[in-house]
Amino acid sequence: MDIRYAVHPEHAEAMDTETLREHFLMQDLFVPDQLKLIYSFNDRLIVGGACPHKQISLEIDRKIIGSDFLLQRREMGVINVGGPGRVDIDGKSFPIAGKDGIYIGMGAKQVVFASDNPENPAKFYLNSSPAHAAYPTALAKFAEAEPVQLGDLSTSNRRTIRKYIHPNGIKSCQLVMGMTTLEAGSVWNTMPTHTHERRMEAYFYFELAQDQAVFHLMGTPGETRHIVLRNEEAVLSPSWSIHSGVGTSNYTFIWGMCGENQLFDDMDHVPMAELR
Repeated sequence: MDIRYAVHPEHAEAMDTETLREHFLMQDLFVPDQLKLIYSFNDRLIVGGACPHKQISLEIDRKIIGSDFLLQRREMGVINVGGPGRVDIDGKSFPIAGKDGIYIGMGAKQVVFASDNPENPAKFYLNSSPAHAAYPTALAKFAEAEPVQLGDLSTSNRRTIRKYIHPNGIKSCQLVMGMTTLEAGSVWNTMPTHTHERRMEAYFYFELAQDQAVFHLMGTPGETRHIVLRNEEAVLSPSWSIHSGVGTSNYTFIWGMCGENQLFDDMDHVPMAELR
């Protein structure tokens, strides 16, 4: 498990490109038949990926987590961005098609990831946050997530937001997850931008052509920085940081949040005039 310690905003201001990437960028999430987990000390969010040709069990280093199994005091959201597969939870099997997901409540002991066809493997993107209450495990289907269209082509940010795990849908203790898809001709996400001191976030970018890139904007509003991301890479966003992006083409991204509250519109908006 990769460990990412929390970074003070004044420390981030002094980081060069490589140091920013070392602390915030998450790459190689879908190595075949390996479980990749990144543990962030920002609200103790875990980000990870599993690409099973064979079955992959959700196993952990007990020294890092301090529990007998990962979800003993945690919950997890999983979204499949690859071929069809399944997630087996304590002996019960849940089929997970592409862009479908599942919420796994606190207390689940045995979690196994599998693909229907190893030649077209599933790619399970994972977010896990601490939990103090157990909520039922539930499938999160792309087709059942209500689409909300925002933005405009004139500002290059026409996009569709789908909430998977949230207070008015699949309920959880702390974790909130969803997906945003940009239309052709739109490249900006989360602009005008915002921060939210009460929770942190992680962005996972996909459906981006191999020769294209996303410039993910971060930092405090008065000291912005950027990290270049490629297809199927993710980035951590501390609570003090803006989190916007602009691509060389349209793309899709998964957002996951945890912290003090779950309200999607809990945002501290940043006026354009304050960005530097």
